[in-house]
Amino acid sequence: MKKIKIILLLITTAFFASCDKDFEEVNKNPNDPTAVPSELLLGQIARNTANTLYSAQLGGDMGSCWSQQWGKVQYNDEARYFPRDGNIDGLWSNFYIGIAEDADKMYQLAIEEGNDASAGVALVMKANAFLWLTDLYGAVPFTDALKGSEGIFTPAYDSQATVYAGCYAFLDEAMAKLATGNGELSSVHDIIYGGNTALWAKFAASLKFRAMMRNSKNGVDSVVMQGLVDGGLLFSSTNDEAKVIYEAAAPNANPTYETIDLGSRTEYRIGEVMVQHLDGTTGLAADARLEVYAEPNQDGNYVGKPAGYTNLPNATYNVNTISGIGAKYLAATAPGYLLGYTELQFLLAEAAKKGYIGGSDGDAETFYLAGIMSSFAENGVATGGYETDASVAYNSSTALEQIATQKWIATYGQGFESWTEWRRTGYPNLMPAVEGNVSEVPSRITYPSLEQSLNGTNYSAQSALMSGGDALTTAVDWM
Repeated sequence: MKKIKIILLLITTAFFASCDKDFEEVNKNPNDPTAVPSELLLGQIARNTANTLYSAQLGGDMGSCWSQQWGKVQYNDEARYFPRDGNIDGLWSNFYIGIAEDADKMYQLAIEEGNDASAGVALVMKANAFLWLTDLYGAVPFTDALKGSEGIFTPAYDSQATVYAGCYAFLDEAMAKLATGNGELSSVHDIIYGGNTALWAKFAASLKFRAMMRNSKNGVDSVVMQGLVDGGLLFSSTNDEAKVIYEAAAPNANPTYETIDLGSRTEYRIGEVMVQHLDGTTGLAADARLEVYAEPNQDGNYVGKPAGYTNLPNATYNVNTISGIGAKYLAATAPGYLLGYTELQFLLAEAAKKGYIGGSDGDAETFYLAGIMSSFAENGVATGGYETDASVAYNSSTALEQIATQKWIATYGQGFESWTEWRRTGYPNLMPAVEGNVSEVPSRITYPSLEQSLNGTNYSAQSALMSGGDALTTAVDWM
C-alpha cells in the first residue's frame, strides 16, 4: 500500500509539472493581443480627422457659417458667434486624443516594427492635427503634449512659431521615411490612399507647402518652397489629393450628410454672400457652380441666408424662402478633404504672385486658372467662358484678391479651411453677423473649459500673454 501511494505521488507531481510547462503560452488570449500592428490605427485616425473637419456642429457651425458660405434659419447661436462649450471641448479633444495621440502611438509602434512607411504616415497625420490645433486656437501645448506616460499631465503652451517649426520637422521626417522604401501599408486600413506611400509623400509635401503659406506673414523660406515645386513633390492632379472616401450608410457616411440629410437638420442653408458671388450680384460673372452648391427655394430661385439674426425662423428666413445646400454636398459618399488639388493651385498662384516661387505674373495666372478649371470640373459643370470674363480673368493689380476670392468659392463646404484662409487673406469682404455676440467675424476659437479646469496654471499664463486675452476676437500670429 505504501508503494502504491509513493507511485501515485510521483505521477501527480509529474502531471502538474508537465501542465506548468509553457503555461504562459497556453493561457494567452488570441483575441487580446499585447502589441497592435501600427497600421491598424490608421483608419480610425483618418476617419476621426475627416469627421472632425466635416462635423456640421464643428466645421459647419464654426467654419462654414463663420466664413459665410453657409447660414442657418434656426438654432443659429453658433452662427452668431456663441459657440457651445461642449463643441469647443470636443474639437480640442478630438484633435489631441483621437488624432494626435493615436498618431503618436502609431509612430512609436511603427518604429518598433521597423516600418518606415507606417511611421512616415503617422507623422503626417500628427503634423496635420497640430497644425489644425494651432490654426484654430493659437498657442497650444506641443513640446510637452502627449506625455502622460512621462508624468506630464499639465503641459505648458508653446508659441505658434514653435508648433509650426515642429510640424515642419515632422513632415520632413515623414518624407524621408516614406522615401526609404522600407515597410508597407495595408490597402484595407489606409482609407485615404489605399497603401500608396508615394501619394502619402505628396500629401506630406503639399501639407508643408500649405503650412508655409499659412505662416508666411512670419517669414518665408523661398528656397524650400521652390524645392517642393521643382522636385515634383506636390499634388499634380486631383488623383493625388488627400481625402477620405465615405461609405453610403451611417455610421461610415459623411458626417455632414448624417446630420443635415439623415438627421433632418434642414436649418443649414447656403449663405447670402456665397450666392451673391455666384449669381452676378457682386460683379463676378454668373457661375454655373451655384446650381451645384445650392437647391432652389420654393419659388425656384437661389436665395442665401445673411449671417446672424435672432428669432428665427421667421417670414423672411426659413426653409422655404432660403435655398438649401446642394445635394452633392449632402451626399453620404461626399469626400472629406484633408487637402485638395484645387486649393493647392490657388496657394501656388499666391506664392508665385508674391515671388515666393517662380516670381512672375505668368506663373501666378497659370496656377490661378488651373484652380478655377479644377473646381468647375470637380463640380461637374462647364465653365462657359467664366475664366475669360473680364470680371474673373487674371489681373495683375488685383490678383491677390482674385486668388483669395476664388479659393474661398472653391473650398465651399470645407468649413474650417474656408474660414481659416479667409482670416489670413481677408477676402472676400465679409460683414459680421447681425445681432452677433461680438462685433466682428471671429479670429480664433477660445480655449476649452477643460483646459481652464485641468490645466489652469498654464492656461492662465498663456491667456495673460495674449493681447486680447482668450477671446474670439484675439488674432492668431499669422493674421
